[in-house]
Amino acid sequence: SLRPVLNAMAVEDYRKNHWPNLEKAIDRLLLYNPTDHISVSYAQIYCVCQQHSELLYNDLIMKITSHLQQVSIHLEASPPGNVIENFNDALTQYTASLQCIVPVFMYLFQNKFYIESKLNSDLRKDLMKLFADQVAEKHVNTLMLLIKAHSMPFQVQPSTMASVVKGLYSLQPWAKLAPALFSGFIPQINPPTEESLLSDYAAYDKKLQMELSMNGFPR
Repeated sequence: SLRPVLNAMAVEDYRKNHWPNLEKAIDRLLLYNPTDHISVSYAQIYCVCQQHSELLYNDLIMKITSHLQQVSIHLEASPPGNVIENFNDALTQYTASLQCIVPVFMYLFQNKFYIESKLNSDLRKDLMKLFADQVAEKHVNTLMLLIKAHSMPFQVQPSTMASVVKGLYSLQPWAKLAPALFSGFIPQINPPTEESLLSDYAAYDKKLQMELSMNGFPR
């Protein structure tokens, strides 16, 4: 029939003429200043993309995933003294980028219909979960070790460390892995410290110090 041919032509048009423009816009938002003006005819793209919501969603997820994998590789190559600041910069940049990316793609997804009705999901939560899975999950232990290290406050601003801890807390329930560390930056998350738990905290500190020493970090 004629319909499959027309559908194939529409997909080809999307692939050749519309997704490349969106991909460039995503790159600009992810890699540069998210407040920069980006010249893309979203009204024109909307007429095409509303027919390909599933394709558009999958392309967006693959694009963001690929970008975050590169962010993770960059963090792995960072010297220990730069990991906290680099992670904070990456999370800050990514969060700012989503302030532009999410509204644009919700507009392209037929006024939230595809995301909320078809996927029963929230686009921003999906994209933040990608950051948690692709970046934070792979570096959370190193970050906690570095923040806990006694030498780090002299190398990294306390406000930066607080920003990283609060960022990790917002992404996943990692606070249970190191309650003493997280409660030092987010006092509301734990009840008052009980005297009976002090020995547990001391043991945890000792374990962290040993892990730091084994990984070549100064005491």
